[in-house]
Amino acid sequence: MKTTKYILLCLATILVASCSSNKQSTATRGTTPTINLALTKDAQVNRFANLDYGIKLNINDGRAYDKALRIVYKHDDYLTSTPTVNVYPEVLSFVNESMRRYMRTMGFNLDADVNTDYMLSVSLKEFNVNYLSGIGWSGIVTMEIEVYDKDRRLVYPNVSVVGRYSSKACNGKNYYGATDAMNKAYANALEDIDWDRIAFFLRRASSPALEGNKQVQGSGNTALEAQVIRWNVDSSPRGADVKWRVISSTPDVKNTMENWVGSTPYETTETLDIKGLTYNNSGDVQIEISCEKPGYIEQKKRFNLRQVIDQKDISTKFNLIKEE
Repeated sequence: MKTTKYILLCLATILVASCSSNKQSTATRGTTPTINLALTKDAQVNRFANLDYGIKLNINDGRAYDKALRIVYKHDDYLTSTPTVNVYPEVLSFVNESMRRYMRTMGFNLDADVNTDYMLSVSLKEFNVNYLSGIGWSGIVTMEIEVYDKDRRLVYPNVSVVGRYSSKACNGKNYYGATDAMNKAYANALEDIDWDRIAFFLRRASSPALEGNKQVQGSGNTALEAQVIRWNVDSSPRGADVKWRVISSTPDVKNTMENWVGSTPYETTETLDIKGLTYNNSGDVQIEISCEKPGYIEQKKRFNLRQVIDQKDISTKFNLIKEE
């Protein structure tokens, strides 16, 4: 009987020791932590609805090699190395997909028309989360953005945007804290982008004065090109030829040759299509109108284009003088 009890006691001791050993090896073995990227903050719905022009999004990886190689490259709990951490989905594909979704929610029309679309160029410079003792997990996202018009001319120069976030209550083994810091840093970077400034280029203003430096390029995307100017040119006697040309003292606008438009009385409504013209440089540009008729002296008059734009009108009459 004593022998049987002794055998049972030994078996129980071996079983407990075995369970304890298995439990310890499982805890030690563990798994590689994963940071799951997600867009955690929604954009304002239809903030930029009904823009006149669409926009393309081009994202490239401008990160330094050490920052692109891993998402965690500083960790105070590791003296000679950094922990191996997975990231899902891959950073560049996540930024591309999430930023498109963010912009569509705000009302931007992506990839609308290849002939008129502007382009938002984004260079990803930093996308990392690090653990620092006394601070916790700190995420940082840095991007550089530029906007180009349909002819790939730079209209919004290089600007850096930064998003940061720290999860101070989390220890170095809490990768939920790392995920939270990384995703909120990214959300803050998106909010740091001047979306109003970007939308400005995609919207035609109601008045040329509101687009002071927006140049006419011939694509019809400026308030200047949309503004209708009334022409009323007459002469005495009538039947004289009417011509006009551009005279410019700004290098942005070129002088032109005379252009015949009709005979007096000449009445029409036209929009402005003068390459390089802006509302701000229009004061340095003149329209010269000439009126000539066989047997009469040719006459010319000049009109300041800023006044023409403000008044939306060119009206004049030539009292022709016979040649002696």
